Amino acid sequence: MKYLGNRGETTHFNTIIRPYIGGFVEITLHFTATTFIVHQSKTLLHLHRSLKMWLPPGGHIDRDELPHVAALREVKEETGLDVNLVHEMPTIQSENAIELPRPRHLLLENINPYHKHIDMIYFAAADTFDATPDEGESLELRWFSAEDLDAKEIESDIRVLGLEAIQVINNLEMNL
Repeated sequence: MKYLGNRGETTHFNTIIRPYIGGFVEITLHFTATTFIVHQSKTLLHLHRSLKMWLPPGGHIDRDELPHVAALREVKEETGLDVNLVHEMPTIQSENAIELPRPRHLLLENINPYHKHIDMIYFAAADTFDATPDEGESLELRWFSAEDLDAKEIESDIRVLGLEAIQVINNLEMNL
């Protein structure tokens, strides 16, 4: 199955072939799951080992793994926390299909000129600040308030999504 994109790109499953002068270049796509964790009006970010950026927990979805399960696995590995995903209740369930917890956002992220992530963004509530990552996972973990997210070292998409996660989970907790 192929699709001709709006820039002359041809896609085949998880690969994009983009024309350029003299030939084509392959661009790979990977599916990832990311979770913004909130506790007491703060969201947890970790200093990524190789990128040296403040990011929420997340990573690649393993083969045959459901996206929301990958989100929870990555949270556990990178923070040690058991969290509750915040999502709308499924409305579809039959003998043939069940509705999975929907991510809050679906992003296409440019990792480098030849690699992109299709990232499923989830929000989750934690019941503690005590985060302990698995060995070798995170350089540093820090809880960021809405004001802290304004720091210049926080990328704009992380800031916007972090603020939204804090607002959504605060609103849910006020209505409990």
